[in-house]
Amino acid sequence: MAIWVDADACPAVIKDILYRAAGRTSTRLTLVANRALQVPRSPWIAMVQVPQGFDVADRHITDAIAAGDLVITADIPLAAAVIDKGASALNPRGERYTGDNIRGLLDMRNFMDTLRSSGVDTGGPPALSLADRKAFAAELDRWLSQQNKA
Repeated sequence: MAIWVDADACPAVIKDILYRAAGRTSTRLTLVANRALQVPRSPWIAMVQVPQGFDVADRHITDAIAAGDLVITADIPLAAAVIDKGASALNPRGERYTGDNIRGLLDMRNFMDTLRSSGVDTGGPPALSLADRKAFAAELDRWLSQQNKA
């Protein structure tokens, strides 16, 4: 089991939670980004820099994951690909993407993208709150506990 992070847009506070969890549970954590990132020195933490380009990091993650892995991403199309490969996906706000909710989320994302491309200002997501960080940490702990029981 491993955790993969779509790291270009992942908030620093979420990365910090992941670093601590990887060390505490001896879980392999790999951050994938199109720029070099500073990560703590740890036998459990790695950083992979991919070339610049549309969805290059997403393709790398999708190609590298195995069934049972966890991917941290706010990218709904990436989450859909992850679920299709039998892995799990979690966003930085603590929402677990599942086979039951991913199609609806993907449809909503595509609808909002259509609105934006037609000139409608849909705004952006709210800032990451303390409640979001707590929800993320709790869901990550649930996933880690499930892996340790398996």
